[in-house]
Amino acid sequence: MYELIFLIALSLYFLQIIIFIIGAGKKYNKISEADLPSISIIVAARNEENNILECISSLDNLIYPSDKIEIIIVNDNSTDRTGEIIKKFASGKSKFKVLESTDKIGNLKGKANAIANAIKKSSGEVILTTDADCSVSPTWAKTLASHYRDDVAIVCGYTNQFDENIFEGMQSVDFIYLLTVAAGTMNLGKPLSCIGNNMSYRRSVYEEVGGYEAIPFSVTEDFKLLMTIHSLKKYKIIYPLEAEGLVTSKACSDFKSLYWQKKRWGVGGLDSDLIGYSVMASGFVAHICMLILPFLFSVNALYLTVFKIFTDYYFIKSVYKKLNLKLKFSHFAAFELYFILYVIWLPISVTFSRNVKWKGREYTRK
Repeated sequence: MYELIFLIALSLYFLQIIIFIIGAGKKYNKISEADLPSISIIVAARNEENNILECISSLDNLIYPSDKIEIIIVNDNSTDRTGEIIKKFASGKSKFKVLESTDKIGNLKGKANAIANAIKKSSGEVILTTDADCSVSPTWAKTLASHYRDDVAIVCGYTNQFDENIFEGMQSVDFIYLLTVAAGTMNLGKPLSCIGNNMSYRRSVYEEVGGYEAIPFSVTEDFKLLMTIHSLKKYKIIYPLEAEGLVTSKACSDFKSLYWQKKRWGVGGLDSDLIGYSVMASGFVAHICMLILPFLFSVNALYLTVFKIFTDYYFIKSVYKKLNLKLKFSHFAAFELYFILYVIWLPISVTFSRNVKWKGREYTRK
């Protein structure tokens, strides 16, 4: 009986992987360089003195028509040298604007309030966002903006992480895995998630839904905006798989910060719909089966588990190849173990506690 449960659970998981591959592989036409829209790039930075210089230096190297780009860096009430570093770097650079997140907009808090402040003072037709602990490729902005045909409202891109060791490497593999799931479903017309450190949206559509101030507060404000725009059922929302649009972020430095990152994502994911919960449930059940494998003493169950691991490997490796990244097997192996544990732990944790700690602030989802 347990072997049949194993077979059903892992078969459903495998079918989902096939769907994700099909969706993530979709290609999209681009507009000409002459038709590129004006853009506003926004970064909200809070206590990022160790990261912000690398981020804004990469933004300074972007390849984009100089008369169509502005870069807005918001110092979100930092208590370290973040604001000082931003001002010194931006001095004399006309495309940079520096803001302080002092105005409270509606009931917004934290990062969402900082971004909303910046959007109100921006002018671009398209808003691009990344995070202060990220470095963007020189072609990042141009790649995302080139997809803004008239019917497109949101364009997302892939993010990997610096992976100098196994702990960082497993996080990077996890990012690529999760973002490919997001891209696969989004490109098939059913957005389930996104990540704000590599995201863009059309200003007119943002204003159409009333901006962040009209959206119920969430610790994952990017996901909430995505689903609100999707609910209009009027525009395309796409997630191209392109190395030229890659962003690289800093991995969490320790298990404590990784715990709170996952907890924040899990709490934000409570706003998912039935399909989103189905995808999460499939992963939960498949990994429960893997966790109990040592207690079954079953050769068939072992074969199914090995098949699942190989499926994950070739799924992730194919995306790494398209992004011109190298997948280290040691990083993948660490990810597989880590993935089993947190996919099981996360829904249990979120069920009993909605508390989130993020950037020195605490939030509780009602």
